[in-house]
Amino acid sequence: MPKMLYTGQVIIDLVMAVDQLPKAGGDVLAQSASFEAGGGFNVMAAARRNGLPVVYLGRHGTGRFGDLAREAMKAEGIRIGIARPAERDTGLCVAITDASAERSFVSHIGAEGELSVEDLAGASVEVGDFVCVSGYSLLHAGKAQVLVDWVLKLPDGVKVVFDPGPLVDSPDAPLMQALLPRIDLWTSNAVEALRFTGATDIAQALERMTRHLPDKVLLVVRDGPQGCWISQGSQCRHVPGFKVEAVDSNGAGDAHAGVFVAGLAQGLSAFDAARRANAAAALAVTRWGPATSPGTAEVDELIRKTFGV
Repeated sequence: MPKMLYTGQVIIDLVMAVDQLPKAGGDVLAQSASFEAGGGFNVMAAARRNGLPVVYLGRHGTGRFGDLAREAMKAEGIRIGIARPAERDTGLCVAITDASAERSFVSHIGAEGELSVEDLAGASVEVGDFVCVSGYSLLHAGKAQVLVDWVLKLPDGVKVVFDPGPLVDSPDAPLMQALLPRIDLWTSNAVEALRFTGATDIAQALERMTRHLPDKVLLVVRDGPQGCWISQGSQCRHVPGFKVEAVDSNGAGDAHAGVFVAGLAQGLSAFDAARRANAAAALAVTRWGPATSPGTAEVDELIRKTFGV
């Protein structure tokens, strides 16, 4: 069976829930606070819980946060591809969710922001595998060039998945220009797609993205509760979402991406994989925390209840 090789960053989230964010210089009390593995861990956990073998091809640190990251990956059955911990600790993200279920982040990068040629030299990548690249990785000077060089040397049969994240806002950066022709699957939310293309709506963004990406590329743009749009070649289709009561949107996009890739790896059509991903994201927002993707059985049950299949 194919596997996911995730090259993004696993960090530790300090997750806090508040009624509203404080004004500058202000202070509020949180209803809850906990340390949780986050960042790229959310994507990997979602894929793993839905039946896809996963390898983490990023660095992890020496210290309390590195220990938490490794423990979380071990508990999910995620294999750590770079065995030796880095000399510095894993990074930290303060993730704050307010009463509207919107989240805000402040991050400090640690060991996961670096990568070497030697780190990737022993990676076992086979035709049919999915190599996931995060836009965050392109912003780390100690990692970006090494990663892109490695990705560009992968065999054609290896599928490259790219999630730009909120900080990659243009196709014009040199590393982005180098990576674009190698992308097989683009997955982002609507805001990211609009910012990247300068479009005013999702349909226009999908059309503009085809100017930068290969003809074969499969585009997935998430549209919150409305579901997502999938596009490949001349075919474009809306995949409806699921109605739920959201309490925390943290990690929903990651759940969507992980479950979508898991579905494709198991031979599903893009539509069926997207429907499963929509169900996973819907369930994820009903739970507090970053890595709240459901497993296969829960996704099956929501689809059965909604569509009778």
